[in-house]
Amino acid sequence: MPASFSAYPVASVMAWLLFLIVLVMMLYGVRHFLFTINRLTGVQRHPYIDISVARWPMITVFIAAHNEEKVVAGCMAALLNTDYPADRLKIIPVNDRSSDATHSIIDDFMLRYPTRIYPFHRSEGKAGKSAALKDALQFAVGDIAIIFDADYVPGRGLLKQLVAPFFDPEVGAVMGRVVPMNSGANLLTRLLDLERSAGYQVDQQARMNMNLLPQYGGTVGGVRLSAVQAVGGWHDDTLAEDTDITFRLMFNGWKTVYTNRSECYEEVPEDWKVRIKQVRRWAKGHNQVMARYWWEFATSAYLTAGQRVDGLLLLFVFVIPLLMLVGWGLALGLYFLNAGSLLSQLIPVFALMVYGTLGNFAAFFEIVVAVLLDGNRRRLRLLPLNMLGFLVSLFAISGAVWSGLLDRIFKREMVWDKTIRYRAPELAATTQKAAE
Repeated sequence: MPASFSAYPVASVMAWLLFLIVLVMMLYGVRHFLFTINRLTGVQRHPYIDISVARWPMITVFIAAHNEEKVVAGCMAALLNTDYPADRLKIIPVNDRSSDATHSIIDDFMLRYPTRIYPFHRSEGKAGKSAALKDALQFAVGDIAIIFDADYVPGRGLLKQLVAPFFDPEVGAVMGRVVPMNSGANLLTRLLDLERSAGYQVDQQARMNMNLLPQYGGTVGGVRLSAVQAVGGWHDDTLAEDTDITFRLMFNGWKTVYTNRSECYEEVPEDWKVRIKQVRRWAKGHNQVMARYWWEFATSAYLTAGQRVDGLLLLFVFVIPLLMLVGWGLALGLYFLNAGSLLSQLIPVFALMVYGTLGNFAAFFEIVVAVLLDGNRRRLRLLPLNMLGFLVSLFAISGAVWSGLLDRIFKREMVWDKTIRYRAPELAATTQKAAE
C-alpha cells in the first residue's frame, strides 16, 4: 500500500469501498451495454409468435382486483372479445375485499355472461394480491393460468400469443410486453413510458435473444400450474409473488419465455407520490426474494454460468441504488477529510464514479435504442429529464431497502400499497358496451 494510503487509514478504507462500489456499477453498465448491442445487432428470437392455429388447451384467466371500479369492466370486456376459443376459456375476476363498486360490476358481467365469467369474491384471509391469487388458483381449470391486473387491457389476439409457448413442455412461465396507455397524461407518465420501453423492448428481449433469464412480471403473462406445484406452490408471504415464482421456476430447471410482440396496455402512475409507493413496494418484494433464494439460484445445477450471472445481477438490482448513495457519501467524505495526496491517487476512481454512479449512462443508451426501435424519435427530447425519474427512484428504493431491513429486524409484516387508478368511469362503461 502506498505511504499516502497508510497515512490516512480511515480514508484508505473508504477509498477501497468506493472503488468496489464503482466496479459493481461498471458491471451493471456493461450489462446494459451488452443488452443494447444485442438488441441492435443480434438475432432476435420470437420462437412461438407464428403459432396461430392449434388445438388450444383449456386455460383459466385471473383478474386481480381490489377496489377497481374504474378499470375492471374494461379488462373483462377485452377478455370477452378475445379470439381464444370460448369453450376453452374460464375467466375468474378475483375480487379481494373491495369496498367500492367492484363487486357489483363483476356480478353484472357474470349475469350477462354466466358461462364465461366465474367471480371469486374474497371476504377474508390474508391481505394482498399474492394471497388472493393463491386462494383463487384452486378454482383453475386446465394447467395454464393467465394473470392480469384489473387495469390492463389485453388485445384480441393476446391470449393465443401467451399460451403458444406452453406447447413447449419445458416452459414454466410466459411474459408479454407492457405498454402504458396513459403515457400522454403528464411528464411523469411520459418518463415512465421511456422506462417501460427500455425494460421490455431492450432488456427483456435481449435476455430472450441471449438465452438468459427473462422475468415473469406477475401480469400480462401466465404460469404452468403443474410447474408451480412442482417448485413448492404459490407463495403468499411476499410482496413480489411474480419475482418469487420466476426465480423458483428458474433454479428448478423451468424456462421463462418473453414475447415482445404480445402487447398489453396498462395505466402507469400519474402522481409522484403514487409512483414512489409503487417503487418502494417493488423494491421490498424483490429484496425479499433476493434474500431467500440468491444462494439456491447461484448453486443451481440447471443454470449455465451466464444465466447465473444474469440472474444474480437481476436479483440484486434493487440494492444498487443504496450502494450508489453510499458511494456518493464516501466520495464526499474523502473530500472533507482533506486526504491530501490520497485524493490525487484516486482521480481514476472519481472518473469512473462520474460515469458509473450517475445512473449508469448505458441505461440511458438502452432508452434511446428502445425509443428508436419503437419508431417514435420525438420522445427522445425527454431523455435529459429522465434523470429526474432516476433520482426519485434512487431515494425511494434506498429508503425501501432500509425499511425492509427494519422489517426483518423487528419482524414487521409488509403491507401491500395499492396503486391508484385514473381512468374515467365513463371510459369503462364505453368499453363494456363495446363488448356487448
